[in-house]
Amino acid sequence: MNNTTHFGFKDVATKDKQHLVKGVFDSVASKYDLMNDVLSLGAHRLWKRYTIASSNVKTGDKVLDIAGGTGDLAIAFRQKVGKSGQVILSDINAAMLNEGRKNLINKGVFGVDFVQLNAQYLPFADNSFDCVSIAFGLRNVTDKDQALSEMHRILKPGGCLLILEFSTTDSKLLKKCYDFYSFNIMPTLGELIADDKASYQYLAESIRKHPDQETLKDRVLEAGFGFCEYHNLSGGIVALHKGIKV
Repeated sequence: MNNTTHFGFKDVATKDKQHLVKGVFDSVASKYDLMNDVLSLGAHRLWKRYTIASSNVKTGDKVLDIAGGTGDLAIAFRQKVGKSGQVILSDINAAMLNEGRKNLINKGVFGVDFVQLNAQYLPFADNSFDCVSIAFGLRNVTDKDQALSEMHRILKPGGCLLILEFSTTDSKLLKKCYDFYSFNIMPTLGELIADDKASYQYLAESIRKHPDQETLKDRVLEAGFGFCEYHNLSGGIVALHKGIKV
């Protein structure tokens, strides 16, 4: 791995990125759901609903949700796998994991396991899971290729990887509007609602540094997946990549 990497638009020492990202999510954890609703006008719930519908998860399956944050996907997966299945909600950030635990308790959702982990070093045996998901978290991982290889390793043959992430639109008009919104409105709302302008400036920048749809598809295939396709949502502002281990 290179000695330097990006943290938003800044170059930082690779060893420092995880700590810097931790600071961002420590800061935004308590307002994370509220800010998601405000910044996406509620659209993130539709994107996640589409992800669940695309998952092929069934009763009795074992699912790992990485960077699961406040638990939106874990709640939906818990309903799909039933009592005979297992859902693990994981996050590298303890503050986000605590918010997820509180959210599930408040909604009366039980039977979900919680694990604090780094996506680059998954503490599970080979061929353990039927589905691995990561929503709006891959762009914050320091070594994405290592994380994708780990996700491939722990999936069973025929298992499904779901990556829901901000991506790249081909529409010049939409891109212009989205850039203005990202770099002017988002940080301002972050300051007004979450008292944290800098974190939302970073989040906007991190989206621009994330691989586009075709590049990410290639990297999923390079990690060992036998099949990968993606579906653009909201004009390509968001994309869902689905990989299958063969």
